[in-house]
Amino acid sequence: MNERTLTVSELNNLIKTLIDCEPLLTNVCIRGELSNYKIYPSGHHYFTLKDSESSLRCVMFKSSASKLRFRPESGMGVTAFGRVSVFPRDGAYQLYCTDLIPEGTGDLQVAYEQLKAKLAAEGLFDPKHKKKLPPFPKKIAIITSSAGAAVHDMIRILGQRWPMTKIVLLPVRVQGVEAPPEIVGAIRYANRHKVADLIITGRGGGSIEDLWAFNDERVARAIYESELPVISAVGHEPDVTIADYVADVRASTPSNAAELAVPNVRDIRELLDNLSIRRTQAMRKKILTLESRLEELKKRRVLQTPMAYVDSKRAELDYMKDKFIAAADRSNSAKRREFVRLAASLDAMSPLKVLNRGYAIASDDSGKLVRSVSGVKPNDKIMLSVSDGVIRCRVEESEETIHE
Repeated sequence: MNERTLTVSELNNLIKTLIDCEPLLTNVCIRGELSNYKIYPSGHHYFTLKDSESSLRCVMFKSSASKLRFRPESGMGVTAFGRVSVFPRDGAYQLYCTDLIPEGTGDLQVAYEQLKAKLAAEGLFDPKHKKKLPPFPKKIAIITSSAGAAVHDMIRILGQRWPMTKIVLLPVRVQGVEAPPEIVGAIRYANRHKVADLIITGRGGGSIEDLWAFNDERVARAIYESELPVISAVGHEPDVTIADYVADVRASTPSNAAELAVPNVRDIRELLDNLSIRRTQAMRKKILTLESRLEELKKRRVLQTPMAYVDSKRAELDYMKDKFIAAADRSNSAKRREFVRLAASLDAMSPLKVLNRGYAIASDDSGKLVRSVSGVKPNDKIMLSVSDGVIRCRVEESEETIHE
């Protein structure tokens, strides 16, 4: 019996050595569900991989995690690749993960859906942020590969449809890890130096891996921040990238982008010809209407005998004058009769009329009327007003008359 006593560290290291020497555990592929997924400030990822009966502690170091093209989340089914080993300090074995692939779909598709949801929540796809394309752009900046067929198709179609537009090519790589920063740089350069009125960026069709540069978050944000309108022209009709959602206009193909960017000179010429024809027809119709109106005016009496209108107005003026004079005479007669009536009434009420009938009016020295015998006393001077003058008298006595 081996009675050698081991320390805990020695035992853990022994077990680690045994596990590390097992070829089956140096490169394993394990399927399970992510749980307790955490990303530490160091950049290392720690999580648990579990199924219905068991769980396995896992760690993915920063160097491996930085290569992931999607964002792992708890509850996500994945296939994990790596090696199994023991962490001697804890005496627990765990999976040192080098890669993760989502179950049921590729990691690029998961990354695409995650970024799409993130940018949509931030409002980068909101229609209210979309800018209108200039109707007749003088310069168009094309940001794509100078070696691809897409750029030649766009240049050819732009030249055919609207030869007046100047094309500025900003060549970039459209595939590989260098592509996103180059595309971003070209978009910002076009905006900073205002090299064009409109930007077209894209490439021809391909797999999701080939088109991945246009699913990059940096490219999406550069398109969103662009002051110049941007047409996204990536791939073929079924291909839809993040750039398509953010751009002001999405073209199904690069050729379609060229068609959307400029009008067709033949359509404009046809429109101008139609407008010219309509203008000529409208002028002709207007002239005929004016000629008809002129003929009607020429037949009017006022133009045939101009003084007839003046004579008519003169007669009308004389008639109105006579009416005004007659009305004034009637008004004056009525007022004269009223004056005579009022004068007669006033004359009838005049005190002089009473005096002419033999009556007299007595008043004292102050001119106050004497209305009663009590108003005078003997030796008072009074005046009697008669019809032809005044009689000055002295009171000898007064006598009050009693009426029964």
